[in-house]
Amino acid sequence: MSIKPLIVILGLAALPVAVPAIKASAQAPLLVQGPSGPPPPRLVRRPRTRIEIGPPPLLYRRCAAWYELQHRPSGTVLFPAQHCWWVRGAG
Repeated sequence: MSIKPLIVILGLAALPVAVPAIKASAQAPLLVQGPSGPPPPRLVRRPRTRIEIGPPPLLYRRCAAWYELQHRPSGTVLFPAQHCWWVRGAG
């Protein structure tokens, strides 16, 4: 194979890579313009409002727990259950 056809083949193979690079370099650069006028005022940060949630005084939580049968596709399962409520008193 002679040199001339080899150069033509290599040139055609490099064409898909070279064309997008040429188009990208031909685009005009984007100009970023700064804001016109004075800068915007700074926002003042306030401290977060703190909310505390708790039961009223002299209340405590009482719970009852038990096991119950639950019917599932894989079979019947013994499953724990619980119910809690607030009670007045000193605990």
